[in-house]
Amino acid sequence: MALNQSGWRPTTPESGSNAPATFTGNKALMLEEALIFEIGSTDTTGVDFSASPAKTGAQSGDVATGPRPSPGNKLGDLFRAKPIGLPGLSEPETVRHYTRLSRQNYAIDLGLFPLGSCTMKHNPRLNEKMARLPGFADVHPLQPVDTVQGALGVIHQLAEWLVTLTGMHSVAMSPKAGAHGELCGILAIKAALEKRGEGHRKVVLVPESAHGTNPATAAFAGFAVEDIPATPDGRVDTEALVARLGPDVAGVMITNPNTCGLFERDLKAISEAVHAAGGYVYCDGANFNAIVGRVRPGDLGIDAMHINLHKTFSTPHGGGGPGSGPVVFSERLTPFAPLPFVERSDSGFHLVEEETAGEHHADSFGRMTAFHGQMGMFTRALTYILSHGADGLRQVAEDAVLNANYVLRSLEDVLDAPFAKSGPCMHEAIFSDEGFPEGFTTIDVAKALIDEGFHPMTMYFPLVVHGAMLVEPTETESRAALDQFIGALRSVAERAKAGDATLKTAPHFAPRSRLDETLAARKPKLVWREPVVASEAAE
Repeated sequence: MALNQSGWRPTTPESGSNAPATFTGNKALMLEEALIFEIGSTDTTGVDFSASPAKTGAQSGDVATGPRPSPGNKLGDLFRAKPIGLPGLSEPETVRHYTRLSRQNYAIDLGLFPLGSCTMKHNPRLNEKMARLPGFADVHPLQPVDTVQGALGVIHQLAEWLVTLTGMHSVAMSPKAGAHGELCGILAIKAALEKRGEGHRKVVLVPESAHGTNPATAAFAGFAVEDIPATPDGRVDTEALVARLGPDVAGVMITNPNTCGLFERDLKAISEAVHAAGGYVYCDGANFNAIVGRVRPGDLGIDAMHINLHKTFSTPHGGGGPGSGPVVFSERLTPFAPLPFVERSDSGFHLVEEETAGEHHADSFGRMTAFHGQMGMFTRALTYILSHGADGLRQVAEDAVLNANYVLRSLEDVLDAPFAKSGPCMHEAIFSDEGFPEGFTTIDVAKALIDEGFHPMTMYFPLVVHGAMLVEPTETESRAALDQFIGALRSVAERAKAGDATLKTAPHFAPRSRLDETLAARKPKLVWREPVVASEAAE
């Protein structure tokens, strides 16, 4: 929508409303905000530069405009040959612009964030306080080891907790996120196979209920991926998996709890079968928050598993970060784990950064990153663990499962729940669009939830469920918050079943109405261009 002559966007009232249009485009405290290029002028800047002489030896086509440093300026003779084209705003304009934009964004500090398979739970402020301590926030990876003993101590203590909680033998702390951790585990498996002289094992089996990054990781590491079907109850078809095992199979990548929100009850039997066939078992531990303190993956025969610190141990990971994905290893894979790792001796903590013959990392496949990991996430995760304690971590898992089952059982009468008869779900509940009238889909429900003041749940994933709606309430939500969300989702589902046509144009109360998402994805406008004035176009 173009700006009018006053620089504002008029707004029209909602359909059927007697409210007048507003001159500013604002709706009370819902403030309309233009693009930063529409607010500022490329001819101005918020900083004054002293005048300077024209550029000498200018080449043809150079533009002698814009701020130039004076002879005494520390920039020397470095100045622009042409305008930079960025808008110049004053400080109040800049602050207001980004503050207004932030008010149009949903956040965990505003309400329940029901994204499934993402664990968008409250991040305790204590964690942030600890992560901002100068000794952690300002640490540099190239500092002498004797100046970072506290930071190394945090990494070491966190590593001990992770090994204890998982019942595994060792842990690599350096992977930066879940998929990075997957790659770490698969590379260790690959190194172990080559050490055994079995590099010919090139097939990795991945169940339908696994995370989508699992097959991508295996393929990236040079393996061929074969799917293993799921049973009608949403779990791995154990018989099909065992039947496919053979001398060409390197191992299996299995997510537990899986993306249908169900615990893989046959995992121990699967591990035994895979090991007997000469393969390894990789477990995607992104959903570890559902079983932490209740189940030790090492007891299930797992050889490698990544742990999303930014999910299980507190920090929401929207916006692409921060992430951290340590990988725990069985004793069979420990010699092949990546460097570096922190070791404790009588003289303190030190980093082992090179393979040492006879040591437990003698056959390490190398490094995953240049340095040692994500210090901010290490500090947050350890703070979370220590503040909860062993009993508190167990309660985290129990409450996460309780909340998810509360959502499932409260909505199964109005929304199709394909695995409701498979027993209790774990940390997330899954629904489908089965039963909606023709023309009404999951996206209509999601858009209507925006009008109710909620970020939509995960849609159309996992792919094994048609029109999937995956809800993960997490353990940090109260019953009152869950009841409000359940009421909103129930209301929208009932409207869909009644054929309410207004769902097709939702959201109605958001800063922007429903967009053409297909067009936006296929033909995105990534560069702002000065709009052509009608009179200029006519000329």
